[in-house]
Amino acid sequence: MTTTDKDDTRFLDRPDGARLAYAKAEGRGPTVVFFGGFRSDMTGTKALALDAWARRTGRAFLRFDYFAHGQSSGAFEDGTVGRWLDDSLAAIDALTTGKLVLIGSSMGGWLSLLTAKHRPGRVAGWIGIAVAPDFTEELMLQRLAPEQRTTLERDGVLRRPSRYSDEPDILTWRLIEEGRNHLVLREPLRIAGPVHLFHGQKDPDVPWEYSLKVMAHLEATEVVATFTKDGDHRLSTQADLDRLIAAVEGMCG
Repeated sequence: MTTTDKDDTRFLDRPDGARLAYAKAEGRGPTVVFFGGFRSDMTGTKALALDAWARRTGRAFLRFDYFAHGQSSGAFEDGTVGRWLDDSLAAIDALTTGKLVLIGSSMGGWLSLLTAKHRPGRVAGWIGIAVAPDFTEELMLQRLAPEQRTTLERDGVLRRPSRYSDEPDILTWRLIEEGRNHLVLREPLRIAGPVHLFHGQKDPDVPWEYSLKVMAHLEATEVVATFTKDGDHRLSTQADLDRLIAAVEGMCG
């Protein structure tokens, strides 16, 4: 069931009573779907730039907020990779038809890869921006100081300053443990269509070499990577956005 709020935001009602915020542009396919990052939302620079491009060019586009992100309901401490994957699948199943070009930013790269794994016949292409598949295990857990890990395991939650918000990052041990059910860098990553990876070489959160690790696992018709020497984690300058949109247009034909 979908309900509508003010402006372009609508809500998809989930069976458990949760509400997922989303916005979509109607147009010709394939539908471009944007997956945001950890604690990000669908009003970020890249998501809105893609929305504007889609409306200007008559393309189908979907952006949405996972459980406990942005305007969606839920407490962040209750969020897990599996829950956010369920949200992603529910959104594309209910709100899109036909082929999809998936775009994943940071954690969204992980969730979009999992989506491609669960809906392989619908994928026309995949674009990753500073992608962080398996980040709970490979990046988050490995970077914790011993005392932080002790606190996380003992208390079940760890709060630490965020680089991007006045609110602290909230890490839960449940997020780490549940994430182990969804690790993708243990097997080939098969994408039915072309792939384009973007990564900034001054990314303080996800090392640019991580995209090389992802590339080594990819099996796709074409794999291209663009590394920006002065690029940060967000890759949201006008030049970054222009390169992203060019790649999307190429995949959309």
